[in-house]
Amino acid sequence: MRINPYLCTVKANELVRRILYPRANPDENRMSKAFANSWVVVTGASRGIGEALVRRLIASHANLFLIARDEAKLQALCAEAREAGCEARYCALDLRNRERLDLLCQQLRETLSRVDYLFCNAGKSIHRDILDAQDRMHDFDRTMDLNYRAHVALTLALLPQLSESRGHILYTSSVSTLYPPAPGWSAYHASKCAANTWYETARTEWKRRGICVQVAYLPLVHTGMADVNPAYRNLPGYSADEAACQLLGLSLTRRFSYKPWWAHLSAPVANLFSPIVKLFY
Repeated sequence: MRINPYLCTVKANELVRRILYPRANPDENRMSKAFANSWVVVTGASRGIGEALVRRLIASHANLFLIARDEAKLQALCAEAREAGCEARYCALDLRNRERLDLLCQQLRETLSRVDYLFCNAGKSIHRDILDAQDRMHDFDRTMDLNYRAHVALTLALLPQLSESRGHILYTSSVSTLYPPAPGWSAYHASKCAANTWYETARTEWKRRGICVQVAYLPLVHTGMADVNPAYRNLPGYSADEAACQLLGLSLTRRFSYKPWWAHLSAPVANLFSPIVKLFY
């Protein structure tokens, strides 16, 4: 009997993926109870994790305000939501444009009287050594503007509505920020770590207001943004829908964060032995 090495490799990779990336399956009844007729704001809504998240929310009959750059995709998602009986609005813009972001914040204050969930999901990833970015200060500006500043601005704009509804704020971060910083990711990690610190501070300050601030330290998710890097394409990871389920699962609790089970074990060890890790880098 011949053993097909290709099938063995595929099965081994699938086993590793299931162990490292167990799937979350949010209970549909709990989802409907939590999201039906609630108002949910989602950034990065037109593709990847954001699009998968929106489709799950439509299935749970949530009302949506969607933010992303792709207007055609936002229009299609809103039409899909309305066909399902949900209210849906959108704003197509680049969140790095500060003037347009200020106008959006004003619009949200004036038009949304209630917000139950804010999913801060839009993000920009960039891998470039610092020496290769000496004449590319815009790399740092754009990454910080999207991953950190834009979401702080939106959160502050919606704070009265979130406080009134005792709502949830969920920021999509990266598990890599829990480890010693790796070469090539200075702009990305700086922006994500800044947001992590801001939302953790907000959690402490706003607990008395009843607002639940949460951070999802997601591992590799196979989206268009991540798979631009060829080194990631064949690695085990979550699909966009599986990552969306992790976000939704966290939103059904009052826990501060989601981390993969292996990060709970390995991140403290990696930081304890960070000089050795950095030598390895």
